[in-house]
Parts: sequence; structure tokens; C-alpha cells
Amino acid sequence: MRKPTIGMIGSHSAEEIGVSAKSNGFSTVIVCQKGREKFYAHYNKHLYDEVIVLDKFSDLIQPEIQERLKELDVVWIPNRSFSVYVGYDLIENDFDIPIYGNRGILRVEERGFPRDQYWLLKESGIRIPRSLKPDQIDTLVIVKVQQKEKPLERAFFYANSPEDYEQNASSMIQNGRISEADLKNATVEEFIIAPRFNANFQAYGIDDKFGDLDFVGFEDRIQTSLTGLLNLPASEQMKLNIVPMNEEVGHKGITMRESKKPLVYQAAENLLEGVKKHFPPKMIGLFSLQGALTEESEFVVFDLSPRVPGAPCVGPTSPEMRRISLKMNRTIQSPIDLCMIDIEQAADEGRLEDITT
Repeated sequence: MRKPTIGMIGSHSAEEIGVSAKSNGFSTVIVCQKGREKFYAHYNKHLYDEVIVLDKFSDLIQPEIQERLKELDVVWIPNRSFSVYVGYDLIENDFDIPIYGNRGILRVEERGFPRDQYWLLKESGIRIPRSLKPDQIDTLVIVKVQQKEKPLERAFFYANSPEDYEQNASSMIQNGRISEADLKNATVEEFIIAPRFNANFQAYGIDDKFGDLDFVGFEDRIQTSLTGLLNLPASEQMKLNIVPMNEEVGHKGITMRESKKPLVYQAAENLLEGVKKHFPPKMIGLFSLQGALTEESEFVVFDLSPRVPGAPCVGPTSPEMRRISLKMNRTIQSPIDLCMIDIEQAADEGRLEDITT
């Protein structure tokens, strides 16, 4: 059976997807937003067989665009930008292109829905931080709020009392970092004082061939302006009167002590069961559990990414890539290669409906 064309939004992890798709013999199409296409259509034009440029990403839903994607026999790879810029209602109800993975679980990533990621994590038996209301703050908390005029980003600040919360929130509103309306929908949760590990996994659609799960590696985030602030000695940090921002601008590969890895495997297995129960058919494709490993050997998860995580450092820095290469009997350079292998196997066996929704 002919391989499908791999389609994606021109943002977030599209370069990583393009490299993997072309390396695995797929044709590609990328949908870009006008003014943001040069990185893909010029610097990386060898990665994409067709570039579609739209006035805005949500125009992807227009009938003529979808018809072209159907002509190309596209299997779509969802990333964070696809979810944010197109929107969950349009993705679930109007995007008539097969999506690699479970389109019904993309919405879970947002906080505040009746069945959001916190709900799913708890239902799956995964330890999450304690949630509080601003007037209940009795420990160090992190406040997660939508960043003003940046739909893809969240702003963060810290507080250790209701008074501290009010002071920091007022400062960020005055500085134009957040809005009062978004603050009302903010998440306030205990800050886990422990090293962070973003654990990345691949859940296979063709699980009778590869098993249901592979762990692909850990990474952590580089953030402005927090990372820059932490590069200073404490004496210099104390001289600054700023609220640090946590906007993610990069990634770095990390590893975990081998004896602790079963903790993250167990969390991932629990999540797979939770998704099967509450968001059938199942988890398919890459996902990540962002958490912290405590002194008590608990893996506390505070963020779920139910789609391509977009962490290109994982491939070259993770020792898990060598383990998976031995399992597959072929060289695996990127976690997204596993998505491509899953799609290729499904196409060969006429089972694309088993890996797409």
C-alpha cells in the first residue's frame, strides 16, 4: 500500500517532524501562516514537498484546503500549535483529515475543562500536586496563568501566602504580562521542591507489532527569564526586583538514575489505562509526563502533553534511542521516527484506521 503524506502545522515541532518523515521515506506537506513561513519554505524547503501558506492557521479548516490535503492522502501529526491556533472545537468537529493519534484527548491538555489533564491524571492514579485557592495558600505555590496576547504560552509566578499572591499578581497585571480575566482562570498548585524530569513516551497504534509503549528519554526546559536569573549568583539575584517569566524557549537532555525509572514507567502505564477507559480508543503516538522526582521517590506529575512534545534534544541526548534501535533492528535517531514506523506499518497492513482518529 502507498505511504500516506505526512502533514503538519508550520510551528512548534514541524522541523523535527519534517526531518523524521523525510528520513523515513514519506512525502510531506506543511501549512504555514503568512509572515511565519520563511523558516520552513526557505531555510528548510528540502523537508517539505508542498508548502501551503494561509492568512491564519485556523483557515486550515476551509473546504478547499482540506480537499487538497485529501488529494495528498494526508495523515496529520498534531502538535501544540495545531491545538492552540486551530482550536479544539474545529479539530474535533470540522477537521476531516485523519489525525495520527487520538484527537479526542488533545483538549485534555488545557486546564479548566470538566475532564482536563488534572482530572485524567487523578483518575489514572497518578500523583499530582495539591491544588489550592488563593486564600488557602499555606506553602510555596506556583501560579499558572495564560500569558497576555500569547495564546501558546503560560505565565508563571510564585507565592507563599495570600498576601504574596496578591502582590505578585498585581505586579504582573501592571506590567502587562497577564490580564485580570485570565488570572481568574489560573491554576494554583503546590510547588514540588525536587528536580524536574519531562518523561517522553511513544504509545503504538500497532501494538501487536511493537508492544504498547516505549520510553524514549528525559529532557528539561530552558525558560526566559527564569533560566537567566538562575545563572546569577544568589547575591546578584537579590538585587533584582523582577517577577521571572517561565516562557519555554529551549530544551536540554537529562538522565535519571536507573533505579528510579520504574516510577515513570508505572505512571505512563497508568495513564494508558486511564485513556482507554475515559478517552477511547486509546493513547496513540508521542506524549510526555512533566514531573518532579521527590526525596520520597515519588514521581509527581504536573503537566501532561498528549501529543508530539516538541523536544528535539531527546533524540541525540537520550541513551534510550540506542535501546530502541536494538529493539527495532534499525537506527532510531528521533522519537518521531517511532511515529513514522507506526504509520508505515499500519499503511503496509492496510490498518491506518487503527492508528488514526
